[in-house]
Amino acid sequence: MEQRLTVITLGVNDIDVARDFYSNTLGWTPESDLGKIVFYDLGGYLPALYSHEGLAKDITAPFERKLPAYHGFTLAYCTNSRAEVDDLFVKLREKGGIILKKPQEVFWGGYSGYFQDPDGHAWEVAHNPSWRINRDGRFERIATSD
Repeated sequence: MEQRLTVITLGVNDIDVARDFYSNTLGWTPESDLGKIVFYDLGGYLPALYSHEGLAKDITAPFERKLPAYHGFTLAYCTNSRAEVDDLFVKLREKGGIILKKPQEVFWGGYSGYFQDPDGHAWEVAHNPSWRINRDGRFERIATSD
């Protein structure tokens, strides 16, 4: 298997609410919207929104309506500066986004904060001073003088 990732499917309670959050609150444009599933192109990675029940059925897993508050993973959006992190959080607050952790300095030398989508999926917005985010959305390690 090649070392790559193509699609991350997020189970959601209400596809219309999730679509509204990602399209209107975050400002993303769907790559494909088939009604029951929505894909967004994030520079070659495709997050998909699909109902929890449909996803459980698709993978033949038992479906339970109650979801944990903590899902055991986060998704991250990286920026090229602390100011970009702060600006995104200002916009999220203005649009009623749920902030889990305000941006702050973190142990690994960067700066980050967390918000959640309507289904509780946690997103980190971070600036890593050792990385540059290129126009295509891919990261590039910056040489450091260690």
